[in-house]
Amino acid sequence: MEEAWLCQWSTIRSLFAILQWWGFNVTVIIMNKWIFQKLDFKFPLTVSCIHFICSAIGAYIAIKVLKVKPLISVDPQDRWRRIFPMSFVFCINIVLGNVSLRYIPVSFMQTIKSFTPATTVVLQWLVWRKYFDWRIWASLIPIVGGILLTSVTEMSFNMFGFCAALFGCLATSTKTILAESLLHGYKFDSINTVYYMAPFATMILAVPAMLLEGNGVLDWLHTHESISSSLIIIFSSGVMAFCLNFSIFYVIHSTTAVTFNVAGNLKVAVAVLVSWSIFRNPISMLNAVGCAITLLGCTFYGYVRHLISQQPPGTPRTPRTPRTPRSRMELLPLVNDKLDDTV
Repeated sequence: MEEAWLCQWSTIRSLFAILQWWGFNVTVIIMNKWIFQKLDFKFPLTVSCIHFICSAIGAYIAIKVLKVKPLISVDPQDRWRRIFPMSFVFCINIVLGNVSLRYIPVSFMQTIKSFTPATTVVLQWLVWRKYFDWRIWASLIPIVGGILLTSVTEMSFNMFGFCAALFGCLATSTKTILAESLLHGYKFDSINTVYYMAPFATMILAVPAMLLEGNGVLDWLHTHESISSSLIIIFSSGVMAFCLNFSIFYVIHSTTAVTFNVAGNLKVAVAVLVSWSIFRNPISMLNAVGCAITLLGCTFYGYVRHLISQQPPGTPRTPRTPRTPRSRMELLPLVNDKLDDTV
């Protein structure tokens, strides 16, 4: 009886974790698109900077005040030698995500972000000469094919936004690869990651944001109607961005790697449907098919990685088999999709 109750509680907990993760993720994406499109606040660097500031404050409160997670101690030299380079790539990743969202629909942007597994595998193969099982390469075919079909049939295609999203995938992959070497020895969770990286990212982005967008922001403040309500929405998106990272911490500890992978792909589908219902951007049938193929390919990729990671300890590893991940976190970008998702 007790075992059945525990099993039910575990299922309910996992479902709640996934739903709140979906909720925060979709809310952040929709709020950012609303800020760019409906509020006419077309300043992605400033929005990213606000997100970093809110995330830094939120992580400080969570660790220092509420003590939700213990602070992982980092040597002062390592903060500049290891954390700072990661923060730089992390900053570029978030900015490119917001820039792409400024120019292209949520549906197209989310589909392109699903290209990240392919860029990660290719970069590891090119830079580290790391050889992968043939099943890994085969699982990338539907991802690449789906992205190509979606791009060709996108009715609101914008080259600048497309390139920003594509380079955002490269930044995410670079961040994932660098994390293996630069953060080796540190077991960061999403909250500690934000605690250390968000202040550096704010410092990196603050000056470019002021120089490139400062005058535009001042003009917007003087000409835009309903300033108070608009500023509340803009800063609320920053608070939601931090909450998203907190929700990632919860969902990772409440689900298995396979569940997380499937839920992550379904989350993209939910974000696409919700954004379409709000912004009504035109989507052709072939475009929807391309998006579906991409998401199925990502799910298959995650399944293949899981199969390989579950090989028995005695199974000999050939040079063509990827290294078994040490933990569920290694199956994911360092700061999920998502702070990549905090676009």
